[in-house]
Amino acid sequence: MDVKEIQEKIKAANIDSIRIDFPDLHGICRSKLVPARRLEAVLEEGCNHVTATYAVDFANDVAMGTGLGNKIQWRDMTIKPDPSTFAVLPYMEGTARFIGNAYGPDGKPLAVDPRYVLQRIVKRYQDLNFNPMVASELEFFLFNRGGDADGEVYNASPSCVYQVNPVVDPKGMLRLFQNLFIELGLDIIYLNHEFFPGQFEVNWKYADALSMADQTFTFKYVCKEVAAMNDLLLTFMGRPKTDNGGSGYHIHASLFDPKSNKNLFEEPAAENGVSDQLRYFLGGQMAHAKGMSAILAPTINSYRRFVLGAFCPFYLAWGWDNRTVYCRVPAERGSATRVENRGPCASANPYLVLAAILAAGLDGIENKIDPGEPAPDDVYGAEPGTLEPVTFWLQDALKDFEADKVLIDALGPELVQAFLALKEHEIERFRTSVTDWEFNEYAYHL
Repeated sequence: MDVKEIQEKIKAANIDSIRIDFPDLHGICRSKLVPARRLEAVLEEGCNHVTATYAVDFANDVAMGTGLGNKIQWRDMTIKPDPSTFAVLPYMEGTARFIGNAYGPDGKPLAVDPRYVLQRIVKRYQDLNFNPMVASELEFFLFNRGGDADGEVYNASPSCVYQVNPVVDPKGMLRLFQNLFIELGLDIIYLNHEFFPGQFEVNWKYADALSMADQTFTFKYVCKEVAAMNDLLLTFMGRPKTDNGGSGYHIHASLFDPKSNKNLFEEPAAENGVSDQLRYFLGGQMAHAKGMSAILAPTINSYRRFVLGAFCPFYLAWGWDNRTVYCRVPAERGSATRVENRGPCASANPYLVLAAILAAGLDGIENKIDPGEPAPDDVYGAEPGTLEPVTFWLQDALKDFEADKVLIDALGPELVQAFLALKEHEIERFRTSVTDWEFNEYAYHL
């Protein structure tokens, strides 16, 4: 989209303000608001932020050891809008947005920018004449805000899975989200209530990896903002309440030929109708599952999801159309032939998730990694010790991540340093905090 087209859209929609959005390392949307009359200037010059924005934790403190604060004298970075991401925000009067990339004082892309990291990995695929295509499947919870019902689940109806009606969605949020995202150009195909009270799910039509990350990023922050405007708290926490299950972020990936647009994961004459590329990509997912865990499940809370029988991975296995495994190969063939990685937590940064999954898959393809034999049945009933479990603690996940040279090289040392420092800071804050569980468990007896 060129400047003239954007100007015409701004005029037609009576836009006076433009948000310049970008994802931090958590995937949280950071922004500045600029007058629409400065469109040409901001497209050329961008807008400045302190680089340490990438070092901010969930408590709004700057984590030390990231290399992004005092070590570089708290210097600025520049966020330059990507013109292709321009969109009018229908829920904010007179406001449009761009998603931007970060650049350092030397004018080069900032190595800790998650969007740039994903772009760099996609380029490696393109250099091999592969076009990685991805679809997101994302779950979330809604809670009430304000009054006597503050903190209560939005819908407490039992047996509500796969329902869409005023009983499970009294404020009509799904329809509101659907129509907002149609206006925003997000190619959503399904919205529905999920398994647990107050839990919902959205499914996308597949798109190129960067577009899908942009769409998922947009969905996450717009949903939270619109929910707040309707006195609701929407959360992508891995597991917000003990008595409910968790929220996943399943990634469906395939490779297409950029010239013929053929799905390279399909091979009708081969066993099970899949190509060697799919098997090797799958092999990369399995080989790097442990190393990816810190990226795919990036918070302490993320690991509360991994419970036997909860339709999230518990063992590192793969299977044919099997929802109990870590990686699933769905039954569809043709253009829908794909690998589903069921490991990511809904709280994860979509840019880093796709970067890690694609880096793992590329290693599998380049080194022809065999995924091993598929799981024959429901792995939740496997004999203890017969299958390797997923990682259950963020501390262990960080160690596995640090030991995975392929992922470290793919994501880059600068981003890895900053990410590890943020996570170690988060763990230390948790270690020294006293939880309600501890008080209730010990205070009355000891």
